[in-house]
Amino acid sequence: VLSDADLELAVESSAQGAFGSTGQRCTATSRVVVEEGIADAFVERLVARAKRVRVGSGLDAATEMGPAVDRSQLETDLKYIAIGQEEGARLCGGGRKLEEGALAHGHFVEPAVFDHVSPTMRIAQEEIFGPVVSVIRVKGFEEALAAANQVRYGLSASIFTRDASSVFRFVDDIEAGIVHINSGTPGGEAQLPFGGTKATGVGPREQGPTALEFFTEVKTVYVDYTGQARKSSMY
Repeated sequence: VLSDADLELAVESSAQGAFGSTGQRCTATSRVVVEEGIADAFVERLVARAKRVRVGSGLDAATEMGPAVDRSQLETDLKYIAIGQEEGARLCGGGRKLEEGALAHGHFVEPAVFDHVSPTMRIAQEEIFGPVVSVIRVKGFEEALAAANQVRYGLSASIFTRDASSVFRFVDDIEAGIVHINSGTPGGEAQLPFGGTKATGVGPREQGPTALEFFTEVKTVYVDYTGQARKSSMY
């Protein structure tokens, strides 16, 4: 999120990306790299938005965020929230196990927002798969790009800015298979390729025309019908 970004758009997109589906999707927003000049305002708004998230049963139409898929995932969420605090990140809001009323019979946790996260902290390096988002403060675009690429994963990344040059630099240099411009990290369309780079990559992309390659194992067959030994030094 660069200093010239539409702040409200960036906050809402980050919140939806981090807390939608309880963070349990491969393209969820787990890290937000923000320029220092707008970081305080961004964090203040993101924490306020997280507090407004209505947590409850997925069968309730008013619910914005449901439970963790099972007890094991809830324990993972709580473990990483504790790890973030132990590593020195600032927990600005949320992160508490919810057990009041009807929530006592499910695996619910408040959406958690961490600030002053170092790119090397575990909560910024490891996949949590829960509603936990880390804000990393940087001085400018170059540092932001370096921080964004400083992980072994590379599925989906977004940039929020009004500057076209920054957009195209990001498209060229971000190490991710999917790039969003002024839009959150989740989402895609079935007719377009889907897949990542680095440890996220498995080679060919799913979906779209590349799906044929993804689901195909190529075999090369040579048939010699001359009845004569072939002399070749090609291979």
